[in-house]
Amino acid sequence: MPAPASPHNRGPAAAGENRAAILAAARRLFAEQGYHVPLNAIAKAAGVGQGVLYRHFPDRGTLAGAVFKDNFVELERLAAATPGPDCFGMLWRQIVAYSVASSAFVEMVIDARTPLPSDVSEQRLIALVTDPLARAQAAGLADPAWTPGDILLFEHMIHGVVIAQSDPADTMDAVRRALDLIDPRLADLD
Repeated sequence: MPAPASPHNRGPAAAGENRAAILAAARRLFAEQGYHVPLNAIAKAAGVGQGVLYRHFPDRGTLAGAVFKDNFVELERLAAATPGPDCFGMLWRQIVAYSVASSAFVEMVIDARTPLPSDVSEQRLIALVTDPLARAQAAGLADPAWTPGDILLFEHMIHGVVIAQSDPADTMDAVRRALDLIDPRLADLD
């Protein structure tokens, strides 16, 4: 006779909830403590055991890839919901927010020299912003000289600004200032 399931372990029925809880805990703890946060701390914050965490995410790279993939899914949802020339500005604000919030994941991938899956590649970001950027340029909302590759470069620059901040409370002010130096339209993050 099988042992009854513990009240804390709902088994496969909780897989989706567990995955979401792990990702939420990872986002929060990586943002607060950097990418060296112990994975057991993420499991604890998610309310799951380490075995559950490792079943979903066998290593840090897989966890980072899942965060990036979720970010892309949300960006694509936003792009589909905003078909006009304002789409680029909306996407840009969300890209900046993800760049700031996910900087520890980027650091982790860079440090591990782990290639990311193609579904979270820089090419996917370029493809995502190409049409919205063109619509914004046609409406005079973005510099006509910018290319989708430039947008990727701007995102890389944001990452540099984020990791250079010694006080996290100063991060958004520094990001806004850096973007304002490039073009004030990029610094409008509200």
